[in-house]
Amino acid sequence: MRAARSLIPVPEIFAAAAAAGLAAWVAMAQRSAACELNDAHFHLTNYVQEGPSASEALEIMGDRVCRSTLFGIPLQQEWSYDESGDLAPDYYLEADAPLYYYSFTDAQIALAYRSLSPEDQARFDPMITGFNPADMYAADHVRRVLTLFPGVFVGIGEFSVHKEFVSAKIAGGAASLTDESLDRLLDFAGETGLVVILHNDMVRPFTRDEDVRPYFEQLTALYARHPETTIIWAHLGVGRVVQPVHGHVAYLGEILSDPGMSNVHFDLSWSELAKYIVENDQTVAVAAELINTYPDRFLFGTDVVAPTTQEQYFEIYETYQPLWDALTPEAREMVLKSNYERVFDAARAKVRAWETANLH
Repeated sequence: MRAARSLIPVPEIFAAAAAAGLAAWVAMAQRSAACELNDAHFHLTNYVQEGPSASEALEIMGDRVCRSTLFGIPLQQEWSYDESGDLAPDYYLEADAPLYYYSFTDAQIALAYRSLSPEDQARFDPMITGFNPADMYAADHVRRVLTLFPGVFVGIGEFSVHKEFVSAKIAGGAASLTDESLDRLLDFAGETGLVVILHNDMVRPFTRDEDVRPYFEQLTALYARHPETTIIWAHLGVGRVVQPVHGHVAYLGEILSDPGMSNVHFDLSWSELAKYIVENDQTVAVAAELINTYPDRFLFGTDVVAPTTQEQYFEIYETYQPLWDALTPEAREMVLKSNYERVFDAARAKVRAWETANLH
């Protein structure tokens, strides 16, 4: 399918970006030597599409953060007056009304990114989220966003397939790990070089141990079907009520030790994951051993949603301090900085090359 013509000729966009971006890349390289972390999981907006501006987010991150992903939330919480009256919910647990996919979030993120100077743009890696993964047209939505906003996006996600509380609230029904639409979406991500950040719980809430295996095999089969697609599995598969399952580390080890799934990475994000990892000395030691063994497969992310203060933004990073102390210096540097640079630099180059070849 031939892409629609961009609003601005793509070669002109890239020529201008190259001229303006060289100084930005130099500045970013200099900053990288001094800052503390990259953030692989950052939501600029919340479940009612509100949040700080991109420039305000950079002020909150300050000099401690080198680079960050930039994405909204694909689901909008409906405000049903019949259900909650004048109480306007801004989180999915605050209402019984459904969630629905809000595709305009991608335009919001693109415009927020484009409002920045080239130097500040170089610190962000925007992601496309406004698609329904249960829709065969999801890949077409991603293509249209790349067409309308060339030179901006480097990945898709965070998006959810199975997520406790959320999946059951989605208008029209939830996605599935075995749905052809998801395969079509991941195929397109592999073709373009887009990084994928996927939220899928390790298991359904309150599931018995003997039922974990079939569910996990659906997920790993999906990963194995897309070896050319770089995938980041968010939160190691845990959630609010989806606690680490019996043998959780062994399940992760199956992916990490399988050459057929070397495309799969993991992010250490969200306070719900942090509380399990830093619960006590033993949990820290187990997590550190796994990460020290496979240091190139983990990235840190805050999973902060629409922050307003530095204290709010850095709380998760500081909560993980016992883990940082338990990692080798080499592993800590990879998890906090260099893995992000490797994964997202490669994505930037691949997606820009795909755009140049296809969007004309």
